[in-house]
Amino acid sequence: MMEKDLTDKEIISRILKGDQRVYEVIVTRYQSFVFTIALRYAKNREDAEELAQNTFIKAYRCLNDYRGDAKFSTWLYTIVTSLCLTFLRKKKLEIHSIDQDHVFELANQQDAGMKANTVEEKSKIKMVNDAIALLPPDDAKLLLLFYKGEQSLEEIAVILGIQPNNVKVKLHRARLKLKEKMEQHFSVEVEDYIHS
Repeated sequence: MMEKDLTDKEIISRILKGDQRVYEVIVTRYQSFVFTIALRYAKNREDAEELAQNTFIKAYRCLNDYRGDAKFSTWLYTIVTSLCLTFLRKKKLEIHSIDQDHVFELANQQDAGMKANTVEEKSKIKMVNDAIALLPPDDAKLLLLFYKGEQSLEEIAVILGIQPNNVKVKLHRARLKLKEKMEQHFSVEVEDYIHS
């Protein structure tokens, strides 16, 4: 059996037993996935490439922490989003417009959404990312897993180690906090929305 045919769990088991060279299979398998996520947060390819590289370094260092009760891609997703949020917090971006009706729809748009490659679309997405970056890390992670990671309540429950009903309650509270942040930091745009 060739190494590329091994499951994630088999590869991780071999790495943890000292066969570090097979980590390359994991990197090859997930580099496009990780880079795509990083590119949604970062403004340019260079930043996204650096974030992707840092994700694989951190994942390698933390492999012992991977319990295997969620998909490896889910675990990797939490690492890349966490690094991206830290990156965004350090690099606060200026945002100019909001259409709160479509705020999560825009945040959730992936590559297909980028075909509407207008300045306004991009500024809305940046605004959502920036508002999320202002939230406490746990709330930000929850919103990103649900809207950007398209994880179900059950999958998020596994990632966070809590009950799905608890995820639902926390998600509701996180949405309210996000609305609050938008009203504090983007009051003009939100006023326009409220009175339109």
